[in-house]
Amino acid sequence: MIYWEAVNMSGTIVKLCGNKSKEDLTHSAQSSATHLGFIFVPGTKRYVDATSLKKWIREIQPNQKIVGVFVEPPLNFIDYVLQHVPLDVIQLHGNETVPYILNVKETFQLPVWKAIHHGKEGLSYMRLFSGVVDGYVVDSKVKGAYGGTGVIFDWEAIPDYKKEAEQQGVSCLMAGGIHPANVRDILAYQPEGIDLSSGIETDGLKDPVKIEALMREVEQYDTSISRC
Repeated sequence: MIYWEAVNMSGTIVKLCGNKSKEDLTHSAQSSATHLGFIFVPGTKRYVDATSLKKWIREIQPNQKIVGVFVEPPLNFIDYVLQHVPLDVIQLHGNETVPYILNVKETFQLPVWKAIHHGKEGLSYMRLFSGVVDGYVVDSKVKGAYGGTGVIFDWEAIPDYKKEAEQQGVSCLMAGGIHPANVRDILAYQPEGIDLSSGIETDGLKDPVKIEALMREVEQYDTSISRC
């Protein structure tokens, strides 16, 4: 298993997800976030069409890594997206199996992150993918939703997820209900990275003021850690 380059040795990994318009991408790309996420799940509120995103990326030219979020997609759909969007990471948020993920990795030769929903079986589910995926995103479990709910899980469980990811030698991001006003609280648990969408939005649109406030908190945290 490769300890993938997304591990940000100089600071916290920050993925701003759910960018669904050119304006969203513009605001997110102007930040110091490390990753930008895009939802390729048709029918969801943050779904983005790959052909439109291709144009936005060409115009804006973001410096961040590009993460494509899917839920149990047919391989030909991932291929369609990759024909338009230069993904750096494939993030899977459904009930994907180990054989399926291995097929995705072999077919597209890209790092794969797997979403894990926090709960009694969270860690055992995570162990199921040991040696298979390149990273995890731990999110809240909400009935009928795969993610992006803005619901916080019990952050006291973060050290357990961190430990398991470290044993597997892969990245691990925390998601669910993170926003500028509480990001200090989750950073106190020293996660390798955070993943958020609704927490940096106002009326469903990416808010540059909230993004700036969030990144300011993260940068202050990273500076304090580097001085220790």
